[in-house]
Amino acid sequence: GNKVKKMENNSTKLIKILNRIPDIRQQGKVLHSLVDIVFIAIVATVAGADDWECMQIFAEDHIEWFRKYIPLTNGIPSHDTIERVFKQINPKIFMKCFMEWTQMVANIIKKGTVAIDGKTMCSTYDSATGKKALHIVSAWFSETGMVLGQVKTTEKSNEITAIPELLDILDIAGYIVTIDAMGTQKDIAEKIIKNKGDYVLALKGNHPLLHKEIEEFFKEAEDKKYQKEYGINTYQSYDKGHGRIESRSYYITSNIRWLDARKEWKNLTSIGKVVYHSEQNGKKTCETRYYLCSIEADAPKFANTVRKHWGIESMHWSLDVTFNEDSKRVRKDHAPENLSVLHKFAYNILKLEKSKKRRSLKAKRFKASGSLSYLEKVLSCISTD
Repeated sequence: GNKVKKMENNSTKLIKILNRIPDIRQQGKVLHSLVDIVFIAIVATVAGADDWECMQIFAEDHIEWFRKYIPLTNGIPSHDTIERVFKQINPKIFMKCFMEWTQMVANIIKKGTVAIDGKTMCSTYDSATGKKALHIVSAWFSETGMVLGQVKTTEKSNEITAIPELLDILDIAGYIVTIDAMGTQKDIAEKIIKNKGDYVLALKGNHPLLHKEIEEFFKEAEDKKYQKEYGINTYQSYDKGHGRIESRSYYITSNIRWLDARKEWKNLTSIGKVVYHSEQNGKKTCETRYYLCSIEADAPKFANTVRKHWGIESMHWSLDVTFNEDSKRVRKDHAPENLSVLHKFAYNILKLEKSKKRRSLKAKRFKASGSLSYLEKVLSCISTD
């Protein structure tokens, strides 16, 4: 009884937020309310529905259950109606609802790492019209493993314009923002500081001179004897598992007075280096990465931040594996972008359900598709208590 009540409360909160999406359909012809359609799509996606038709089937099979939360005066909308609605919804407003809901349920603590990274939705490329594949830049909060928001671009190269747009809609005050080399830009660093965040930005060949200077500095300092003089703080980590041995060495220093470029990067406080060694089946690999940071030269903190950035890769992988994102053939109007938001709603909802800690998102979806009591349990997690 209590759980169902909680689930009803939480669903009401979600429905309240979804009610803000403007309905641009011709009202005289409308049989199903917009919020009902979006609510069905979110719940059905959590429960394993991967396309419009499956959403309709799931809702038809559970119409009485759905009626506990939404009136469904005219029954269940057809898959064509669901698709039409998702083509028309303004994705920016849908994203705003998603972000507001996430802030409400995710218990965001004012510390931690926000990783920003882009992913191309390969299947949205349309050879018939020459329409480019959709590229989505997402922000991911390492402490909860949840997505915070996204912005779309038409090409990977446009990440440079999408990242500032994303930073403007996020609240990053008090967080460390991590971005791959593509987003290592002076104005992006400045925007992070202006929005009261900190940054750890990967540095690659897109800033060749700066990259070379920092590389040479660390090379000189490599000899242990110099470490005192160079003021380098170090940290090591080792991992063993699945036949692979990994070691990571982290170096960070605030000794950057010699660096001419430091004035051009807002609040540049330290520079870092990570050396990654891995050995598997006798095959050895070694990779070195450099970073520009606005955080103090604290090696364990630097290590923790860099490690957390890699978590966003697992989020992209999970969206592929769990929601078959790369094989979706949805290309028309706003549907691809809205579908991406829909997946992230479902992803965050499934992340909140912690009773079976080791269960994969895919397994949670499978269980939710066959068990309404488990689905209610999942949806009852979207609480603000």
